[in-house]
Amino acid sequence: MEREYMEFDVVIVGAGPAGLSAACRLKQQAAETGQDVSVCVVEKGSEVGAHILSGAVLETRALAELFPNWRELGAPLHTAVTRDDIYMLTSPGAAVKVPGLFVPSSMHNDGNYIVSMGNVCRWLAQQAEALGVEIYPGFAAQHALINDQGAVYGVLTGDLGVDHQGVPKDAYTPGIELRAKYTLFAEGCRGHIGKQLISRYQLDAASDVQHYGIGIKELWEVEPHRHQPGLVIHTGGWPLDVLGNQNTGGCFLYHLEDNQVVVGMIVDLSYANPYLSPFDEFQRVKHHPKISQYLEGGTRLAYGARALCKGGLNSLPKMTFPGGALIGCELGTLSFSKIKGNHTAMKSGMLAAEAVILALAEGRQGGDELDAYVELFKQSWLYDELYRDRNFGPAMHKFGALFGPAFNFVDQNIFSGKLPFTLHDRVPDHARMKPAALSRKIDYPRPDGKLSFDKLSSVFLSNTNHAEDQPCHLQLTDPELPISQNLPLYDEPAQRYCPAGVYEIVTREDASRLFQINAQNCVHCKTCDIKDPAQNITWVAPEGAGGPNYPNM
Repeated sequence: MEREYMEFDVVIVGAGPAGLSAACRLKQQAAETGQDVSVCVVEKGSEVGAHILSGAVLETRALAELFPNWRELGAPLHTAVTRDDIYMLTSPGAAVKVPGLFVPSSMHNDGNYIVSMGNVCRWLAQQAEALGVEIYPGFAAQHALINDQGAVYGVLTGDLGVDHQGVPKDAYTPGIELRAKYTLFAEGCRGHIGKQLISRYQLDAASDVQHYGIGIKELWEVEPHRHQPGLVIHTGGWPLDVLGNQNTGGCFLYHLEDNQVVVGMIVDLSYANPYLSPFDEFQRVKHHPKISQYLEGGTRLAYGARALCKGGLNSLPKMTFPGGALIGCELGTLSFSKIKGNHTAMKSGMLAAEAVILALAEGRQGGDELDAYVELFKQSWLYDELYRDRNFGPAMHKFGALFGPAFNFVDQNIFSGKLPFTLHDRVPDHARMKPAALSRKIDYPRPDGKLSFDKLSSVFLSNTNHAEDQPCHLQLTDPELPISQNLPLYDEPAQRYCPAGVYEIVTREDASRLFQINAQNCVHCKTCDIKDPAQNITWVAPEGAGGPNYPNM
């Protein structure tokens, strides 16, 4: 069908830290070089920041390069880190504090700020628009536009007003083509178009497969006498493995301003036990005295979950393809040894923008590869940081929660991340899951409604909403497989790894089983797309403006 279209020099998919930093850099450098460059950012959330979920302790290096006067411009960085505490939780009631001398240098947070990245992105969007960037929230890019020569020339946004069977409703509005000379994809971890591009252009040529974690986060208002602005706490061990490497991860708790704290947990999606529920592990850890001492008597304000790429340099796909590039967590630039990905995402977007400006200055009209992006990346502090970081994740997977950090202390503090060898982890996370018959069932305690909660009340606090009568955005390659294969082999782990109660096994009156998908609950974390042992679930973007609406997350 004929569709309306808009033309730009550059289209950016995703208004996160990478996409917005790229947009700002494009306009800055265009002004410096005397070029007139049109830039469009398309964002599937209802507003910029609605889908942004991050810890977050922000390292300001990239921000200061992008806007040296960020303080004068009113960037929402209000709480500097004042203290780092790291604990190994050894049991439900015991912990050992890690002496600062033995903390990997990459985990020190001097000079960093505790922030809401949603608010930082809202501020970045204001700077981008002031520079002349056009930003369109509420429009989900569904497909890359690819010409007869095999080059990307923009994206197609999704149709609006289509029922669950794909039939246009009365309010039907067809998607539009956003055409561009170059398209930058900044969809975040496991972006669905990025996944298609990696497959089509065979970009996945890294030495290791990509690895992932799921991050679950809550925002709390705590009692004033429990609040310590600037305090950063990280934990490892209980309730996950203390000595082994079958399920690793850790908890974080950051004290913001205004008596608010954020508490969360990252669970490596390489875990083996299909009975493990990341959501319920997070609810358990909040009862540990090292965490509960700050939350007791407080009020939970918001909840969310999001997958993150943590394979680092070893797992980076090829960065470019004809007509565009991958940036940010779409590429996988998180620095796992720092547990930070925002400053690296911003830098990757800035480098891609500089490569685009060089290409446009040479009179190129798109369709080619941005080789300069790769060269700029290799010459940057971003590459150096990821190189020093390359052994951190594989060490945690190989040596576990106790000996992995010990290895990383030696790697980071003694050898500055430049050991003369590289560890690898080439087993995909979904392939590590063991059969249910070989695994231990986990008896999770009932939530108390004070520190721990159920999934549905949590999803309510994420302000998640989707138009109910639309095609399901959680697509099954084989609709029968969850019942015929995953249920007998793994007790269908989707009902536990999803942090939003999207997947259920329902028993009918005739005793048959049904795999039910409650797509309305989906918080867009992408865990199902990653962890399903049969790789049978594909997450695609629902109608624009659907999903969570995170405030201050």
